[in-house]
Amino acid sequence: MKMLLNGQWVDREEKIEVTDPYDNSVIDTVPSASLDDVETALASAVKGFETTRRMTVYDRAQILYKTAEIISDRLDEFAITIAREGSKTIREARKEASRCVNTITCSAEESKRILGETIPWDSFPGGEKRRGYYYRFPIGVVLAITPFNDPLNLVAHKLGPAIAAGNSVILKPASVTPLSAIKLVEAMLEAGLPENAIQVITGIGSKIGDPLVSDERVRMISFTGGVEAGKHIASKAGIKKIGMELGSDSPVIVWKDADLALAVESCVSGSFWAAGQNCIGVQRLLIHRDIYDEFKTHFVELTNKYKIGDKMKEETDMGPMITEAEAKRVESWVNEAVSKGAKVLTGGTRTGALYAPTVLEHVPPDAAVHCEEVFGPTVNLYPVDDLDKAIAEANSLPYGLLAAIFTSNVDVAFKAAYELDCGGVMINDSTDYRLDSMPFGGVKYSGLGREGLKFSLQEMTEPKVVCFNLPNM
Repeated sequence: MKMLLNGQWVDREEKIEVTDPYDNSVIDTVPSASLDDVETALASAVKGFETTRRMTVYDRAQILYKTAEIISDRLDEFAITIAREGSKTIREARKEASRCVNTITCSAEESKRILGETIPWDSFPGGEKRRGYYYRFPIGVVLAITPFNDPLNLVAHKLGPAIAAGNSVILKPASVTPLSAIKLVEAMLEAGLPENAIQVITGIGSKIGDPLVSDERVRMISFTGGVEAGKHIASKAGIKKIGMELGSDSPVIVWKDADLALAVESCVSGSFWAAGQNCIGVQRLLIHRDIYDEFKTHFVELTNKYKIGDKMKEETDMGPMITEAEAKRVESWVNEAVSKGAKVLTGGTRTGALYAPTVLEHVPPDAAVHCEEVFGPTVNLYPVDDLDKAIAEANSLPYGLLAAIFTSNVDVAFKAAYELDCGGVMINDSTDYRLDSMPFGGVKYSGLGREGLKFSLQEMTEPKVVCFNLPNM
């Protein structure tokens, strides 16, 4: 595949191979962009903004509606691309493709709701003869840097609102999973998006990242990725808007009055979806001691039923991690925890990039699998006795994306909802639930700002005040 610069699909002699992590077969190649390509993308995006800022809301919405229709008509094609280049099974990939249709459709709908309001100028003496309002205008060039784990829908979460708002976009997809992103842009162009409205630049982040994020022509960076990369971007960005989703180590409290079957099923799925490479995947399970043994037994039993292997087979529940190197990292983290006293209840084995769904207990607080985002198919079980202490433990780490609690007691649910320090609390659901239109983001090291279509539009626009002084009133 090629990258899109200045309205043209272009190739380069230097390539990046895109491989299937299951068998390391080469699916395709993309160009490895140069610093000259970065300058082309930036200059073209500035020109593109002169086009997009003048597009009517109707035109923006129709392009997005048509894009969603194209993806819906080719859902299997998109799903196969997601599954081949990434870690998701074909069933998981179909769900992501369907969510992308919803994300783009919601972006179209929200484009019509970029609203301002009148201002009561006479609320302070001296404003009696003034009338006016504010409206929201597009911010300019948006740099979208997207991760590998949701290679289609997380791209849609950046492109959909940016285009709905009237911005131009430079898209830098993950170098290991760029194909789904390119296919989405192809669909947008087919739907009528002006070619200069978007630039797609493929390349190695360490080579082209800093020149993109530091350039003053970029007015907003929308980034999804790791904490260290987020810190680096923040240090290089300069004065511009930054939206970041940086992951978590999602805690789930299972209280003694929980629906045990629901909690087990939800949390097994939430732990191992997309091979655990999920920013809202369950990592820490805080289980009331009265039900701990029963929960553990059923959780391990269901985990052991997981079928891992070929992503393209319908019966497969979990595929490989994105690279063998990532699987080796998780393996080393688990081994470190075991060396410090953790017990492996199931899993803990690796074959190439396949790392078995792994359940741990007795994990010490200084083990990486406890205090860092694992981003792999492991989950830790901890017994708890006291709700206040469980909430304190859930809040103890420097992340705060989503948290969850299973309980049938509304008082317990409300207490957790208001005292868990995070961007969202799921009640009787695992942390692995996201409605694409909800405000999504976190506190502490989990990020800055919020995604979710309405909320992304707020981030990607600015308010402008218009005030009339009417002395003859």
